[in-house]
Amino acid sequence: MARVLVTGSADGLGLMAGKLLVEGGHAVTLHARNEERAAHTWREVPQAEDVLVGDFAALSAARAVAARADASGRFDAVIHNAGVGYRWRERRTTEDGLSEVFAVNVLAPYLLTALMERPRRLVWVSSGMHRSARGDLSDLQWERRRWDGSGPYAESKLWDVVLAFAIARRWPDVRSNALEPGWVATRMGGPGAPDDLTLGAVTQVWLATSDDPAATGTGGYFFHQRPASVAPAASDPELQDGLLAACAALTGVTLPAA
Repeated sequence: MARVLVTGSADGLGLMAGKLLVEGGHAVTLHARNEERAAHTWREVPQAEDVLVGDFAALSAARAVAARADASGRFDAVIHNAGVGYRWRERRTTEDGLSEVFAVNVLAPYLLTALMERPRRLVWVSSGMHRSARGDLSDLQWERRRWDGSGPYAESKLWDVVLAFAIARRWPDVRSNALEPGWVATRMGGPGAPDDLTLGAVTQVWLATSDDPAATGTGGYFFHQRPASVAPAASDPELQDGLLAACAALTGVTLPAA
């Protein structure tokens, strides 16, 4: 049995992953951004150990979730599933003055990773859209570039892979991998998405708990439990170190050394 934290698990892929984990006999802690969604999550997965509450658009909330999770003991795996999409066309900022897409999709998982006791495994949910992103460290908040919704989202998903690979390189004792669920019918993907929703959640759980040799490596990128092509930039140590430094500067939290 593994103890697993799944962020962004009030609905969609995260909720499906939580249910699969419980069905597999694992101890699962889920997460919702507010109390209303947390109550729904409890109804859907009453076997959960806990449902943590915090809106990752605020750095203070991400810190609070990390502290509460850490206080419950070490997790065997953390699935960084929480994220916001690209269906709005204007740039939205948080109470911290940050791009909401960057705060939720990148800084929140960075903070949880840096502040919590290291799990044995980290699973980062990315997107195939990451391959279209540039990865511009000089404009992480998209203040200079024209905001079009999909571009900032795609770049945030590239940063998730960069973080996964950076952790794999810096923490060799942690299995850190990323995946793309495909274009699936979640609130983010829309009802007409053609890929198999179930397989996206299955891959999250597989990377978090399986003893399959393919799931026990580190620094990998997967689609439906198979290795997939990844943007070459994600494997660039200079880009990895630059993103870690930027996240540390924005949050005031430095990733602990190995």
